[in-house]
Amino acid sequence: MAEKNTGKAVAEITPRDVDFAKWYTDVVKKTDLVDYSSVKGCMIIRPYGYAIWENIQKTLDTMFKETGHQNVMMPMFIPESLLNKEKDHVEGFAPEVAWVTHGGSERLAERLCVRPTSETLFCEHYANIIRSYRDLPKLYNQWCSVVRWEKTTRPFLRSREFLWQEGHTMHATAEDAQKETLQMLDVYANFCEKYLAIPVVKGRKTDKEKFAGANATYTIEALMHDGKALQSGTSHNFGDGFARAFDITYLDKDNQLKYCHQTSWGMSTRIIGGIIMTHGDDNGLVLPPAIAPTQVIVVPIAQFKEGVLEAAEEVRARLAKVVRTGIDTSDNSPGWKFAEYEMRGVPIRLEIGPKDIENGQCVLVRRDTGAKTFVPLENVEKAVQELLEDITKNMYEKALERRESMTHVAHNIEEMCEISETKPGFIKAMWCGDLECEEKLKEVADVTSRCMPFDAENVGDTCVCCGKKADKLVFWGKAY
Repeated sequence: MAEKNTGKAVAEITPRDVDFAKWYTDVVKKTDLVDYSSVKGCMIIRPYGYAIWENIQKTLDTMFKETGHQNVMMPMFIPESLLNKEKDHVEGFAPEVAWVTHGGSERLAERLCVRPTSETLFCEHYANIIRSYRDLPKLYNQWCSVVRWEKTTRPFLRSREFLWQEGHTMHATAEDAQKETLQMLDVYANFCEKYLAIPVVKGRKTDKEKFAGANATYTIEALMHDGKALQSGTSHNFGDGFARAFDITYLDKDNQLKYCHQTSWGMSTRIIGGIIMTHGDDNGLVLPPAIAPTQVIVVPIAQFKEGVLEAAEEVRARLAKVVRTGIDTSDNSPGWKFAEYEMRGVPIRLEIGPKDIENGQCVLVRRDTGAKTFVPLENVEKAVQELLEDITKNMYEKALERRESMTHVAHNIEEMCEISETKPGFIKAMWCGDLECEEKLKEVADVTSRCMPFDAENVGDTCVCCGKKADKLVFWGKAY
């Protein structure tokens, strides 16, 4: 038996259709995900927000280790001379670098960069430890924070310090490095779709949009509720460029010295912003069960009556053995509790009161749809686990349906401009490969290339910008 919950939106949250940016800020603040810091552009991740990151970290870390990777920890500081060893890399990051010039009261002999990323540190280390083909591959990952001096910041999406993981690997051949690059992109895509219920487009970045110093950058792109894209994870093939700059060589089986081939890949706390903007609604967060700090919240009804609290605690203890379960025995009203946990995005609310106890049942309320289901207490563990799986499936399908409805096709620059101005979302269009056309589309249509998808379809044979022959399909759009 199921029925629809038609409760009103939480009053303190601005509706998405009124002001999406304000809605986002309201959600991250009202649900206690973050607080602002006295350090401009830096955020305080509060316990509820950090618990989400811990669940993301735990799942991803397991996936990394299943593919043979090991965790290490590099220094926070990079000497300027080390950073300058790879020209394209340092030029790409120079505007965002924060520098340490003093140690205590003394000026440093050489400036230290606060790491914006750690390629150079890993390269220095790899140059010291790699000698032979027997030392390869080196499959390292690091969980840390990085600093990039952003001009415009927003919680999770763009802050001057943020948490992430960065994988850095070394391989004997170009083929091995490419295999690693695509494997880790698949790890990110599978994680987003299976655990976060976020559908993504996998593809390659254009040369204009690739990572500084990379031969090729691959990305997963997700579409937010407002039609803007979010780059959700990237994997880079560096070839042997860094290896040559840092003299990272190995003695191969043929007794010849050869340069290593390198990859790098990362996902950051901005994915939490992606979760919020993909699934959230006017009532607040809607969290995918896999990363929700609390998957089920038990709410006693008429808890002052005899036996209610005891029954509620009993069902909590049973569920706690199979899912992350909480209970609210505070003296707040049931209505307040319903609104609070709806706002915080808890996937399932379990209600139990005197009548339920009498009937040997409880009520399960889904956050994603608001539907209520009456479940016999003897079957509650199985029912909850099945419901969590169905919630994840429904959230993914809903997000995928929305993305498909917001994906458009443009055949010429006039169509591109019209769609960009009137229809939020992805725009699929052919591109000739010329940088001039890519830059013109940004100028006149206010879109950037998001990726050249792997599973490209044919939507034409001429460039959307110049009309010349084209064989590259590109997803274009506005982005965070």
